[in-house]
Amino acid sequence: MGEMSTDDDIRVRRVYEQSEPADGARVLVDRLWPRGLSKADAQLTEWCKEVAPSSELRRWYGHQEERFETFVERYREELAGESAQQALERLRERAADGPLTLLTATKEVPLSHAEVLAELLRGES
Repeated sequence: MGEMSTDDDIRVRRVYEQSEPADGARVLVDRLWPRGLSKADAQLTEWCKEVAPSSELRRWYGHQEERFETFVERYREELAGESAQQALERLRERAADGPLTLLTATKEVPLSHAEVLAELLRGES
């Protein structure tokens, strides 16, 4: 026990799932607001659009599994930009302060940008 940070401290969940106390800081990492969800129900700590994939990249990917590896490469390139870097730094600080849950509307969470983001934050935090 007493370790600084574990993988469990950064989670990825669907924004439509009921919030849990274990979520800690709840950060929506989608560019678009989730359809049919009220701000109250979302219970967000922050909406961090700066780390979402560009609309062009998101549309090209379309959650086609065979495109995932290329999507990850292109997405990581986008995350190297200045505004994304500042936002990532903010997310790292949140993760250092306690549990952080990255939220996405995506059905396929394992193939989502949020999962890529979580890996990046775990590896570099």
